[in-house]
Amino acid sequence: MIYAFLADLIVVFHFCYVLFTVGGELLILLGALFRWGWIRQRTFRIVHLFSILLVAGEALVGILCPLTEWEYNLRERAGQTVEREISFIARLLRAVIFYDFPWWVFLLLYTGFGLLVLITFFIIPPRKRGIRG
Repeated sequence: MIYAFLADLIVVFHFCYVLFTVGGELLILLGALFRWGWIRQRTFRIVHLFSILLVAGEALVGILCPLTEWEYNLRERAGQTVEREISFIARLLRAVIFYDFPWWVFLLLYTGFGLLVLITFFIIPPRKRGIRG
C-alpha cells in the first residue's frame, strides 16, 4: 500500500515538474507580450531553464528520467503490473505525461523545447540583481 502511495506521489510531482517547465515557458512568452514584470524574476528563470536543460540532457545521454524509474520500481514493489491497478489520479496524470512514441521523438521534443527556453532566456532576459521593476 505504501509503495503505491509513494508511486502516486512521484507521479503528482512529475506532473508538476512538467507543468512548471511547459507552463513556465508559456507564461514567460505571455508575460513578455503583456509586460508582466514577474516573469523576469532571476531565480524563477534560472530554475526554469535548468528544469528543461536537465530533461534535454537526460535525453541526449540516453538515460531514463529518474522520476519515471522510481515510479516504476515502486509500482513493481506494490504489485501493480498493469495500468488499471493504479489509482485514478495517477492514471489521469500519467496520461498527460507519458506517450508511446519512439525515443527519437522525445529526443527531438526535449532538445527543441530546451533550445526554445534557452533562446527565450536571452531574448527575454531575467532582471539583473538589484534592479526592480
